[in-house]
Amino acid sequence: MSNPGVRGRLAALLSMSRIGLFAGVGVLGAVVDTGVLIAAVELGGLGEVPAKVVAWIVAIVVIFSINERLTFAGYGKVGLRAILRRLGQSYVIRFGGFLVTLTVYTALIEFAGIWYVLANVVGICFGFVVNYVCESLWTWKVHRGR
Repeated sequence: MSNPGVRGRLAALLSMSRIGLFAGVGVLGAVVDTGVLIAAVELGGLGEVPAKVVAWIVAIVVIFSINERLTFAGYGKVGLRAILRRLGQSYVIRFGGFLVTLTVYTALIEFAGIWYVLANVVGICFGFVVNYVCESLWTWKVHRGR
């Protein structure tokens, strides 16, 4: 397969329908993430940062599953092994987005005194860009076409 270069990758990333789907799935993932976060803090007695880690782990499975079936349907190889490989890649890639999210989340809580739920939403928004670019180009390789 030929290398599409920077312009080809940029064109693939700027698909408004894919961005919209990814954002929609991201909103659902943020709801799951926030729900698990609140449950872990309020019911589970976890601290805000450990609870955020648990919430992220759960939300990624939900987000990946929907993106695999909807946002990036038709991209990548088929079969259980290929899907598990993409799930593993997704966790690795989204870890970068998670670090961005966690940094913003922690800074807002610790230094700005922001309520942890609001800090979570703001952090997720910052991590979105990292996740979209990296998932599109490395997990599902949209620049290579279907």
